[in-house]
Amino acid sequence: MTSLCEAAVEVLTTADPARKTALTLEHARRWQAGEITEIGRAAPPDRPARPHKPEILPPNKMPRRGTGADAGKIALFHALAHIEFNAIDLGWDIIARFADPALPKAFYDDWVQVAKDEAEHFEALEHLLNRLGSHYGALPAHDGLWQAAEKTAASLAHRLAIVPMTLEARALDTAPHSIAKLAGSADAETLRELTKIVEEEVDHVAAGTRWFLHLCAQDGTDPASRYQAYVRDYFPYGLKKPFNYEGRDRTGLPRAFYEVLGN
Repeated sequence: MTSLCEAAVEVLTTADPARKTALTLEHARRWQAGEITEIGRAAPPDRPARPHKPEILPPNKMPRRGTGADAGKIALFHALAHIEFNAIDLGWDIIARFADPALPKAFYDDWVQVAKDEAEHFEALEHLLNRLGSHYGALPAHDGLWQAAEKTAASLAHRLAIVPMTLEARALDTAPHSIAKLAGSADAETLRELTKIVEEEVDHVAAGTRWFLHLCAQDGTDPASRYQAYVRDYFPYGLKKPFNYEGRDRTGLPRAFYEVLGN
């Protein structure tokens, strides 16, 4: 019988995007149906398997987004698809890398659901790209999100604070503006899919916050101070404002955690 960690590593070692999403949806279905019951142990790779495309460039070498309505949409959807593709692996990596008998089943339930959501988001964005005559891999991308995963590989608390509670929360700050800019030129299906993605990202930030608070309660540490210390280590210049307070409030992430870090 495949354990959950073995299922996670199978996804992490699969490069092809279509196969990675299909495995994610199948393993999530099996876990949620009770067909996978054992957490198990399996060592995740330092880096997930990746397709030959997109070309990975340093953030400062990324080309400017194309001009024109369709070119701008393709660039936006491709950037979002790359984030979601990485996020599939982040969901599985947190399961395999930090598996611990002390963690309740609800922890694994949350991150399986996150991985499933991210796979569905990737598929939706690939569909939007296809409608515009493009596909994932057609444009270069950067590796910033996985670099954050590598830097937090030794600590679950660091991973939760930096990836879902900071980087994914940042997406809640920027997404409403991006959707508003598209409102005049995008069709109803596009706006519906993008809005759904943002709504589900709220749940992902909430999962990160919930389990960070759980760890702090176990350790008897002050969660706000701990979060701020971690973020200052990774982002010495602070967090970029403006914050989407309404979206962040829905995640359960207290303003007192991040407000003092804004610049």
